[in-house]
Amino acid sequence: MVIDVRPILHTPGRRLDFQFDLDLSGLEFDGRTPISRPVAVTGVIRNTAGLLELSLTAQTTLDAVCDRCGKEFPLEKEVTYCCMLAEELQNEDSDEIVLLEDGKANAGELARTAFILGMDSKTLCSEDCKGLCPRCGADLNLGPCSCKKEQDPRLAALAKLLDKK
Repeated sequence: MVIDVRPILHTPGRRLDFQFDLDLSGLEFDGRTPISRPVAVTGVIRNTAGLLELSLTAQTTLDAVCDRCGKEFPLEKEVTYCCMLAEELQNEDSDEIVLLEDGKANAGELARTAFILGMDSKTLCSEDCKGLCPRCGADLNLGPCSCKKEQDPRLAALAKLLDKK
């Protein structure tokens, strides 16, 4: 969504509110497409003492898969983003300043980039997820598996001492 900021560009104290839905359903992360629902974006562009500041929040519910146990679950995801808008750059090294093109800001592209960069590299169904048994594949969140625990070969001599008593 492209927003024309010219009406507030030279008027301190003014603001432009915006909201739109973003379709990111075609994006793949690790071979999956977890963003099946629209991403709701809300935001505001404020002119504070002649400086334009864009703030936005993008949120949706992801179709997530736990990286430990493989369970599918819905995950609420919210990403916030803020930047300054300028007609021209005076300091070339700033990543927090976005250039306007003909007095317009592309809030859709900014929200898309912020949401993609805000995606988690690891998702868990719960903080205390125990995962799967590496031998039999049983879900350890449902209870212990029936596998017999293998003894560490480095401790075999100690185990023999315990067996003699």
